Amino acid sequence: MQRVSVRIGEEQLMVLMVPCPDRFQTLRWLGVEALRRCAETRPGEGLSSEEEFVIRSRADGRLLDLEESISSALDDGDSIELYIHGDTWKQSDSLSLSGSAKMYPSSLLLCCFFSQYIYLDGNSLTTVDLFSLGKGLIKIKVFVYGVNTGFGKFAGTVVRKDQLNPERTRMLLALRINTLAKGHSGVSLETLQKMVAAFNESCLSWVPEKGTVGASGDLSPLAHLALGLMGEGRMWSPLTGWTESSTVLEAHGLTPISLKPKEGIALINGTQMMSALGAEAVERAEAVARQADVIAALTLEVLRGTNKAFDKDVHAVRPHPGQTVVAQHFRSLLHSDIFPSEIAEDKPYDRVQDAYTLRCCPQVHGVAVDTIAFVKKILNTELNSGTDNPLVFAERGVTLSGGNFHGEYPAKALDFLSIGVHELASISERRIERLCNPSLSELPAFLVKDGGLNSGFMVAHCTAAALVSENKALCHPASVDSISTSAATEDHVSMGGWAARKALRVVEHVEQVLAIELLAACQALEFHRPLRTTAPLEKVYELLRSVVRPWDKDRVMSSDIEAAHKLLLDEKVWEAVWSYIKKYKKTPSPHLSSIPSNTTLD
Repeated sequence: MQRVSVRIGEEQLMVLMVPCPDRFQTLRWLGVEALRRCAETRPGEGLSSEEEFVIRSRADGRLLDLEESISSALDDGDSIELYIHGDTWKQSDSLSLSGSAKMYPSSLLLCCFFSQYIYLDGNSLTTVDLFSLGKGLIKIKVFVYGVNTGFGKFAGTVVRKDQLNPERTRMLLALRINTLAKGHSGVSLETLQKMVAAFNESCLSWVPEKGTVGASGDLSPLAHLALGLMGEGRMWSPLTGWTESSTVLEAHGLTPISLKPKEGIALINGTQMMSALGAEAVERAEAVARQADVIAALTLEVLRGTNKAFDKDVHAVRPHPGQTVVAQHFRSLLHSDIFPSEIAEDKPYDRVQDAYTLRCCPQVHGVAVDTIAFVKKILNTELNSGTDNPLVFAERGVTLSGGNFHGEYPAKALDFLSIGVHELASISERRIERLCNPSLSELPAFLVKDGGLNSGFMVAHCTAAALVSENKALCHPASVDSISTSAATEDHVSMGGWAARKALRVVEHVEQVLAIELLAACQALEFHRPLRTTAPLEKVYELLRSVVRPWDKDRVMSSDIEAAHKLLLDEKVWEAVWSYIKKYKKTPSPHLSSIPSNTTLD
């Protein structure tokens, strides 16, 4: 459910694609976004995203709550209708929409449905879409495609030169299809259709993850991708497993690609591998970053920290977007009149101020959030760019050689992503230290009773420290390196493939460190019982305890870390608190009401 198709009018004159970057977005957001796109596409209609509207289920006519999340309100295949408030509507005392849309002269009918397909046109693919395509839950249809103009003298022989997992190969193939669909690569409709058919059947070539310098495109990985589609080399599908490509294609009723002029070079030039891996990295980074706020808030709570540092006025005078959002998350989760905490009320705060690892979370987490947003913008542009060479401009009847295959943009962005996201693990490891250290936490050493017999979270903290140390080496930028290749023609390269692979590894380490902090914070909460924390943080505790039992004596911890890690991968921690964050935002309480007006912020 990552993309919603919007059909306008009963006559279905056009189709708009509305990407849903977050399944927790509300129906109100969906309506505003649909209207905005309609207004851009049909300026003469007088539409605006500021229109008042209601949404009803097309199945039974009932009104839907605009504040309900898309994921909870709709299932695959559901249809909804959006009605703009016209003059007749404003005069009506009834909210019933059981009648025809013709009752409302100023109304516009939008039929929205979740599709099992994503339409690729070379212009509207997002990192969210691509990450979803990699999971194999959605198929592809091509909306607009380039045709083979006959320009150029390149043929299939270019491809033949002597592993990504299936999910990442699926992303790579989808992204290559999207680039070719842009219409400047000079491939035939037949070739493009065969690639789409292979994707939809999950027939995926064997592709090495190493071997690209990221300048004349990701040549080696893309060559292997094309090789399987041509019926050579090895290929995988759920039906056949790994075997000869010709066997896999035949088992699915598919025929190999037979390359026409220009198509060989068109299939292997481009930045698709670094961009595909980068899309996964940035989506996972976004998911773990917002869940890091939740975990850090729980740690601050069990360490009896203060919420004063998150007051709205503090962050209004340094209004970086990420910092502002993170501080708002902390206000939503910690002690307040809206969500009181027995732990916070039990013992008055008696310190001057907290350590930086607690007090400065909005600043440290915030810049990670802003870094992710910056990188996502770069990648979303890259996903919809023509990056092969030469490029065909059929309307002019020419092919032009350029440098769009150079991977410097995604390479630099992904190096930046590694550096920004790593800090979430760096500060998390320091919070784990505070949780485990009795001189800092006033909790049992290593969060376990009978410390002489049990090591508790001691080795788990060592694991977190090791991962953070490894990240420090991985954060050395790949894109500052360059090695001349291709007889000094390709004399400056991006190393974007390595930048992408490093970014993914850094993000995974961040997830694992935060999983350890989640385990430790929930274990620390055990020592505060019977006192309860805030309602949203209790939900986080309940979530973890549904998969990991409390730590009473030493046991194998790797399975616990894996279980907590999976919760983060599935965004369950964020899902547990999202409704509470929305409730807090709706309440007219911009400041932390627990702070008296005459209190000086430290």
